[in-house]
Amino acid sequence: MTTRGIRRKKSSLSEVKVAVIGAPSVGKSALTVRFLTKRYIGEYDHQQESKYKHEALLDGEPILFEILDTCPKSTDELPGNDIAQWADGLFLVYSITDRESFNYVRKAKQRLQPDVPLTLVGNKADMVHLRQVSPEEGEILAKDFECSFAEVAAAEQVNQVGEVFHELCREVLTHRRRAKHSLLDRMLGSKTAYRVYSRGKSDSALPKD
Repeated sequence: MTTRGIRRKKSSLSEVKVAVIGAPSVGKSALTVRFLTKRYIGEYDHQQESKYKHEALLDGEPILFEILDTCPKSTDELPGNDIAQWADGLFLVYSITDRESFNYVRKAKQRLQPDVPLTLVGNKADMVHLRQVSPEEGEILAKDFECSFAEVAAAEQVNQVGEVFHELCREVLTHRRRAKHSLLDRMLGSKTAYRVYSRGKSDSALPKD
């Protein structure tokens, strides 16, 4: 009996796959590790993409995050379509101190054409004295992408970074529920219509007082 309970709990665990995409040195790994461990590590020497698994509570429900930290070698290396097909949600990350990284996420989005929830993230918001991209530009691009937008500082903010990941997860779960309902509606549309008709007919056949 206990085993069945454990199995049932495990099977109810929602899995959310997130890909973190951006130009080199925008702080993708710093954001990811800040979310996973609450610690900040400023320097990374990644030669290839990394994948992490992390279980967290979201609105009281356990979620298994699988996070792909991409690792382009240059701004000319754009993500492949296999990433968009793998991911349930995408973080498009740029640095507010680097105009070229802002242009990179625009090109990455055009290349991927993803049909999954997105979040546009401007990192290094603590380095305002080096700012090259304004908050208004980020908001305009997010409207163009039809996605949410946030400026964060992986170096200083723990809760804000965590909330950005959680909010994308909420969007993924909402998107998933809508897709499931849409599929059910298409599959059961004719049956549902028949049930409604039958119920209406039986109601009219009830004896009246």
